[in-house]
Amino acid sequence: MLERFPVIPGAESFFLKGNQIGILISHGFNGTPQSVRFLGEYMASKGFTVYAPRLKGHGTHCTDMERCTYNDWIQSLEEGYQYLKQHCRDIFIIGQSMGGTLTLNLAEKNFDIRGIVLINAAIKNIPELEKCLTEQRFIEEGPPDIKAAGVQEITYEKVPVSSIRELLTVMRVTRQNLSKVVCPALLFQSVDDHVVPPENADYIAAHIRSRFKKVISLFDSYHVASLDNEKEWIAEQCCLFIQQIVHKKSITEIS
Repeated sequence: MLERFPVIPGAESFFLKGNQIGILISHGFNGTPQSVRFLGEYMASKGFTVYAPRLKGHGTHCTDMERCTYNDWIQSLEEGYQYLKQHCRDIFIIGQSMGGTLTLNLAEKNFDIRGIVLINAAIKNIPELEKCLTEQRFIEEGPPDIKAAGVQEITYEKVPVSSIRELLTVMRVTRQNLSKVVCPALLFQSVDDHVVPPENADYIAAHIRSRFKKVISLFDSYHVASLDNEKEWIAEQCCLFIQQIVHKKSITEIS
């Protein structure tokens, strides 16, 4: 799918070269790499190589998003994965919201992924979006679900209804193959998430076949946790999780 509009300043993909451990980070639905930049820069400061691709149709214009299918978003992350493999020996994937859905989708197909981190991942239900499935072409997008004051996220002011349907479809398609996910998985879920209900994380943990899987509750962040009050703590836990896997230490003590 060819985009017709330029990328919004600040919404660009970013690549930060470091060591042989690669971290692929996916933003969520109607988000951009700006929403995961703090996480990426923090991990790069610890020596990791980080790549956060911009998903097709995001960060340009809502009519570009309208022309996308869920396969375009899957392809965006798969291309990022292949790009990172050219630079790194070990690859980990981190996904925020729909980025978590796409992370699971990628892990269902690529068994050399060393581990995944999901942040408020969507897989089972999103009532706030499901009620927006109307005959309208677009719906107005409210302010991002962020608890911290004064935080800005680059998003569209309106979202195509057709894109919401594509999101729900990729959730369903990915949900059908969760048992194929076998790599270590760390799941963050905000207790107060006004977009993706917390039971989504429990559903994922119950259906993937990873030997190590852990759900960590966030008590001071809303949905876009990668930009919220606990963003630094999340980044620290991600680094600990990855370092313990790479160095083949016990990963049962992450807390």
